[in-house]
Amino acid sequence: MRVDRGAVTVEAAIALGALTAFFVLLIGGLVAMADQLRCADAAREAARLVARGQPESVERAVREIGPAGAEFVVRPEGDAVTVEVAAGARLLPGLRLNGHAYALYEPEVARAPG
Repeated sequence: MRVDRGAVTVEAAIALGALTAFFVLLIGGLVAMADQLRCADAAREAARLVARGQPESVERAVREIGPAGAEFVVRPEGDAVTVEVAAGARLLPGLRLNGHAYALYEPEVARAPG
């Protein structure tokens, strides 16, 4: 009678568990990368809209371009505006994704002093 009977099965189960964890982290990282780019794109579009005098369209743009659950902050700074879009990573809990954009106001855009 062999003592090590079933050892290959245990080793295969451990290897499959490790491979599964690796691929879940890999896919989570790729999704997070895509969502990071979406945050940056949404921030850039939102800053452009504010700079062109269309701040009412910012929320819709962030909702359509940014990842699900994205939040945004618009900060006027003299003759420019900064927009930050942030969202949580869907498959990697605890990871926060951020996109920042900066734009100068168009000359014809009237803005409140800030």
